[in-house]
Amino acid sequence: MLSVLLLIAFFFIAWKAAPRERQEDAHVHGAGQVGLLAAVALFGVDYFTSYFYASGEMLSALHPYGLQSYAYVAVIAIALANFVFGALYMYSLGVFNEGGGSFTAAMRYLGPSLSLIVAVVLIQDYVLTIVVSTLSGVDQLLSITGAYGIPWFWHFAIGAALAMVTWVLTIRGRGESAQVVFTLLGVFLLLTVLMASGLVTAVMRKVPAEIAATAVQTPTLGQALYHMLTASMKGMVALTGLEAMSNGLQFVKDEDAQLVRWGKKHLRRLTWLWTFYSGKTGIGRFVQTSFLFYGGLTTSLLTIFGIHFNVFDGTLGRTLVGNLAFIGFGQLPSGVVLYWAYQILAVALLAAASMTAYQDLQAMAWRNVAIGEIPEIVVYRNPKGTFTRPVTAAFLAAVFIQFLVRGRTSLAMPYYGVGVFLPIMAMALAIFRHVSRSYAGRKRGWARAAAGFAVGLAGAVFVGQVAGKWEEGGLLVLISLLVLILMGHAILISPIGYRNPDQIHRIIRDKARVTGPMGSIVEWQALKTQEYRHALLVAVARFWELFGVRRPMRFEPLPPPAGEYDEASHVDHPEARSLLEEYLSSHPAEPKLGGAPKETTTPGEDGQL
Repeated sequence: MLSVLLLIAFFFIAWKAAPRERQEDAHVHGAGQVGLLAAVALFGVDYFTSYFYASGEMLSALHPYGLQSYAYVAVIAIALANFVFGALYMYSLGVFNEGGGSFTAAMRYLGPSLSLIVAVVLIQDYVLTIVVSTLSGVDQLLSITGAYGIPWFWHFAIGAALAMVTWVLTIRGRGESAQVVFTLLGVFLLLTVLMASGLVTAVMRKVPAEIAATAVQTPTLGQALYHMLTASMKGMVALTGLEAMSNGLQFVKDEDAQLVRWGKKHLRRLTWLWTFYSGKTGIGRFVQTSFLFYGGLTTSLLTIFGIHFNVFDGTLGRTLVGNLAFIGFGQLPSGVVLYWAYQILAVALLAAASMTAYQDLQAMAWRNVAIGEIPEIVVYRNPKGTFTRPVTAAFLAAVFIQFLVRGRTSLAMPYYGVGVFLPIMAMALAIFRHVSRSYAGRKRGWARAAAGFAVGLAGAVFVGQVAGKWEEGGLLVLISLLVLILMGHAILISPIGYRNPDQIHRIIRDKARVTGPMGSIVEWQALKTQEYRHALLVAVARFWELFGVRRPMRFEPLPPPAGEYDEASHVDHPEARSLLEEYLSSHPAEPKLGGAPKETTTPGEDGQL
């Protein structure tokens, strides 16, 4: 009875605290714009739910070889990476405060080529986020009854069903999605604190550890070091969430969070702190602040108790978290009810983590359409502000990949998290160039040193991800990344990739309904990409001329010069007209036979664009 009352109380507290979308906000902030609590839910859930699988994957790389006692070395590496990259992205939000993440950063400081690579790699990573999170949810669900090892088809079928549920929720709009996910996260936090208390009680009561069911393999020193590397890399997969908030900043309200408003009024001596967390940039930084410590703390918690009780993924047919929940809640009256609730909650949260990927796919898709990387038909934004077509395409792709990996999380995991460290490294390089241009003296030296360390760490982790997962498909990961990059360039130089100024303006302003500085920035990105596309076509034509093949290029007008980033984004004059509006007004379209087409409805009037 006590367990049931606790569950009811936890759900009531979380539901009351959950954000609710108000109709009047749509007129002030725009449809689908979210505040702090909704941003925590939608852009943090992928990272928060790594609790359910990252530590289990890490320990699974060690305990078959009797190396679990050295897992704390991997925990320290994970905690360091979380802190460094979390600080990097918190700083970057002040520089790239209109969203776009490493895609925007790379375009501004590293050029269109690397920016295009980042865009392609991120789309792959977001689709794999859906695959891994839903299949991890299946693992937790089957862990409840010890059915972890049932035939693969059921893993796939349940995973596809979970992906469909989150797809439906995403299509319905950010307001409902955020309310549901925040409630689940609130209950998760309260139950996790209760579980940790139960685990401490179990230690004090001297609950015996499980006896190892299989013989331990004795590795050589080289093998032991390799397994340590693998464990460290598997525990870092949650860092994909860094790009989530940076990319999705465009969907956040540009206003101070309630805590910041209170602080500015009552604690004025901390003005520097409230300034740092002001506006939509501040909301993003609130979400990313958790990256500094959450990964290290949760990984430490699960590692300490997993080693103490000798339980890991697969022990007694449960996952690592499932085993610890069984022990922790077992110390409480009617704890089995809490155990079942916690496992079912894990399933719901892991499925909900897909919604972070769905949000970021929306943020990336319309930008990729504008620059010429995706066909224009993909852009459709419904009255609630949701880009429904990219979401649907990602859902179908995720289900297909779930089938290819036969519903096994471990087969999908090597591909997940590897690609995201390329964008993180690109962001670090962009910040390095930014601080080199923006600061002087000692401040410049310290800033360059910090950014340089982040660049080196991101590069080391990327190489480590590939090397650490080599036996599980690291070579295939490299091949898949290379194929995606080549496909992205092939699409760009094909007729699909051509964008004239009128098309760019229509995609951004009319179809995506993006205005203000963000619209101007993407217009500049599209023009820079078209310049890059033209240069690629010229290079291809000259290459074939070396072999005597003189084939005339498809004669297209030269793209208008993009100019400098600061001029296009109107940093000093945000009220100024966009670059393309000025261009189009001075280059009116030629009249067509039959005159201009008649306008029957205004965009968005009937839900169509």
